[in-house]
Amino acid sequence: MTRRERTEILIRGKRELAVRLATEIEEKYGAQKIEAANEGLVMVKMREPAKRTLFYLGEVTVTEAKVAVHGKIGMGLVVGKDEELAYNLAVIDAAYQAELPETNAWREMLLAEQVAVGIEDKREMGRIMKTKVDFSNMQI
Repeated sequence: MTRRERTEILIRGKRELAVRLATEIEEKYGAQKIEAANEGLVMVKMREPAKRTLFYLGEVTVTEAKVAVHGKIGMGLVVGKDEELAYNLAVIDAAYQAELPETNAWREMLLAEQVAVGIEDKREMGRIMKTKVDFSNMQI
């Protein structure tokens, strides 16, 4: 599982999972704050589909945190204002960077949460599709 996949699962999944994993590491190894959770702005790039050129759509507020665990640095970055989640993501990332043995046991939990997120995505798509208009059936 890649860092990106893991982070997406932790952001989109149940919040309790990120809290549980980060707490497990904090209790056993501790976590040194390198950069306390703080807010910032990030430019959002988009690709224009016709000419395939990049442009900046605008800015988005993010919350970022950096911690060190067992000598390795981890970073957490989330869209919006969420200091707790950014911090927990940073602790989890640092645990993976340090290759702590606890991370091996997390794989199954993360995969189960990935399945749950996928199921919720399908439910949401079903709700959206109920509102879809079929213009081919419309008469003039």
